[in-house]
Amino acid sequence: MKRQTSIIPPKPNGSLPLRVALVEDERNIRESWSRLIDSFPDFKCLCACSSGEEALKTVPTARPDVTLMDVLLPGISGIECTMRLKELLPDTQIIILTALDDDELIFRALEAGADGYLLKRTKPADMRTALLDVLHGGAPMTSAIARRVVQSFRRTSPNRQDALRLSPREEELLEFLSKGYSNKEIAEQTQLSFETVRSYLKHIYEKMHVRSRTEAAVRYLNSKSL
Repeated sequence: MKRQTSIIPPKPNGSLPLRVALVEDERNIRESWSRLIDSFPDFKCLCACSSGEEALKTVPTARPDVTLMDVLLPGISGIECTMRLKELLPDTQIIILTALDDDELIFRALEAGADGYLLKRTKPADMRTALLDVLHGGAPMTSAIARRVVQSFRRTSPNRQDALRLSPREEELLEFLSKGYSNKEIAEQTQLSFETVRSYLKHIYEKMHVRSRTEAAVRYLNSKSL
């Protein structure tokens, strides 16, 4: 019998528990991750979907703070699902989880709008840290994956004629972002409010035609080296 997906009504931003959606086709892993998320005192698993098709119907209604997305799903792939969910829920953070340490998957996931990328063997404590990190504007991923992402983007570095036209303030924020600062840390360094930083970065992403902070940071670094 197909497992019914229950949805907890969304709460206002900033309230606890923080809301998580899970998309994973393997039942044992899905149930294990769901229990793990619920074991964290500050998180709650709103829904656990077994496919991208189910996620596209369920996640927009649940409106989670974070979605954990398996990259290899039957039917619609995790990458395609990520792209569609980002269009519907641009403020929902999406972390890709996969057992495959693959350059092409990493590049495509971030290009689709993923906000972080972790391997399925990530320890529970590190998983919780990653959830908190992405909610504070970070881009959680292993150091090995981060290096590969940078190398991938450098291979597709923009031409000089595509160099970015940024205001001094945008340059300043991107400089902090490229050094790995979270939105909260950028706000503290620039004496701007957290929401103002988020608004600036959203505008920067639109100007740069990127979907994630990692892609924005690497493209900015590439433009500086031209």
